[in-house]
Amino acid sequence: MTPPISGIERLPWMARLRCGAGLVRSLAIYWRPGRQRSLRRLYAEFLAPGDLAFDIGAHLGDRSAAFVGLGARVIALEPQPHLFRWLNRIVGRHRDVISRAVAAGPTTGHATLSLSLATPTVSTLTSRWSQRLAHDNDGFQHVRWDTALTIEMTTLDALIAEYGLPAFCKIDVEGFEDQVLAGLSQPLPALSVEFVAGALDVAQACVARLKTLGDYEYNTIAGERRLFRWSQWQSPDTVLNWLSEGADALTSGDLYARRRYN
Repeated sequence: MTPPISGIERLPWMARLRCGAGLVRSLAIYWRPGRQRSLRRLYAEFLAPGDLAFDIGAHLGDRSAAFVGLGARVIALEPQPHLFRWLNRIVGRHRDVISRAVAAGPTTGHATLSLSLATPTVSTLTSRWSQRLAHDNDGFQHVRWDTALTIEMTTLDALIAEYGLPAFCKIDVEGFEDQVLAGLSQPLPALSVEFVAGALDVAQACVARLKTLGDYEYNTIAGERRLFRWSQWQSPDTVLNWLSEGADALTSGDLYARRRYN
């Protein structure tokens, strides 16, 4: 991996070509017809008109668009500069979206982003995660992390202090989810974190962190589906056991948590 650089424009032209191919692939996946309608159905349980939502790891803004479609205000974070430009083109000009080219983590400051140009969905802030998955997840056998970017990092606490408490927070940051929650000191009404086979301990750490912040119950979605797998929401201990037993051999998915008010 090359030393950190400050912007994608400094990459060689072949690298920028791979970057463009990855972008086209993401557009085809996340903006295919009908997807927005099903995303709005999913998030209608968590968001109402006028609510605030955080989209941490916004990528190309498909979730941000769904949040806005439900009448929510959105703070969207995407640190990859080439994706951030497209995020702004697609959703960033909406009056209810504030897009920022930063990451979220345990502290404010700067961090190094390992960038996968051909598969930008797996660019990560933790080299340990990428190294593990290259060996432990067959789907990552051909993934390359080509270069590194120095990026700005904030925290959920700092975002809340600036914008308010979100009704829902989506966190999809490729193995850095537990570190994002380390920058949070108060419970959120509802949130989601990604999990990936070969690094399920990250999701376990997220559940453990949330147990210190509030009383939550959980559900899960496989891959890019938009339907919950379980008819009943589950306790933290049940979900921790499910993760420790391999999460039904799912290659990836999202774990949803909603606060219980008893």
